[in-house]
Amino acid sequence: MGQELVRRSGLKPTGLWSTQIMMERPDLVRDIHDAFFAAGSHVATTNTYAIHRDRLHPAGIEDRFDELHHLACEMACRSRDNHGTGLVVGSVGPLGWSYSHDGAPPEDQSAELYGEVCRIQSDYVDVYLIETIASIEQARASLRGALGNGKPVWLALTVDDTDGTRLRSGESLAAALDEIAANPPQAILLNCSVPEAITMGLESIGNAGVPFGAYANGFTGISPDFQKKGSAVTKLTSRIDLTPSAYADHVDQWIDTGATIVGGCCEVGPDHIKELSRRFG
Repeated sequence: MGQELVRRSGLKPTGLWSTQIMMERPDLVRDIHDAFFAAGSHVATTNTYAIHRDRLHPAGIEDRFDELHHLACEMACRSRDNHGTGLVVGSVGPLGWSYSHDGAPPEDQSAELYGEVCRIQSDYVDVYLIETIASIEQARASLRGALGNGKPVWLALTVDDTDGTRLRSGESLAAALDEIAANPPQAILLNCSVPEAITMGLESIGNAGVPFGAYANGFTGISPDFQKKGSAVTKLTSRIDLTPSAYADHVDQWIDTGATIVGGCCEVGPDHIKELSRRFG
């Protein structure tokens, strides 16, 4: 969603990313949901990834927190209803900053903030999708906030682009799975890492005893500069080799390992999903 909004709007990305563009061009959010459904997607993910108080406050728009969540959820639901079928999953992005493991509030405070997002989305979504979690502490905090709100929870962890068996914090996937085993989500995913790293990590999460899957990004890698709060996606570079067919080849490997939830993250657009739908239904 975020990179499609950047591409279609022609607007300069800011640290508010998809939220900023939604405020200026809300029609594009609905158009993109429609495009993904038309391509064969079974899921609409709400454009709420970056709607956290710690992102809105520096821009002076924290008072719009509830309003923006409602707007994003309503557009995903309308697109699903127009399509006639599909799930709406509520995106719950990471506190602190994407890919960073040390910028979020302490665990108890983080758990409450994640829970606040889930409670706002509860009237709209079928599933909570906690995305791009880079550390064990934030995995615990996000699950504490999301579980118990009456909806299934999918937890998506982001792994190191050079070693897919480790979170971006350096902690092992195996340790993360052990940590959440007593209070597990309904599905565990890997997301927003290069597909090659995700292939490395899937064997670990396949042993977690719950449905699993993955959705990779199309960046060459995550630069250290982007992990600084307030950075814009202009600091990241897109791959030129990840065609729809090439991406589907990676997904084919994931399905062979037992993955049952597959899709795409940043830089994976409707054409990629159309190819996944053609190959895998």
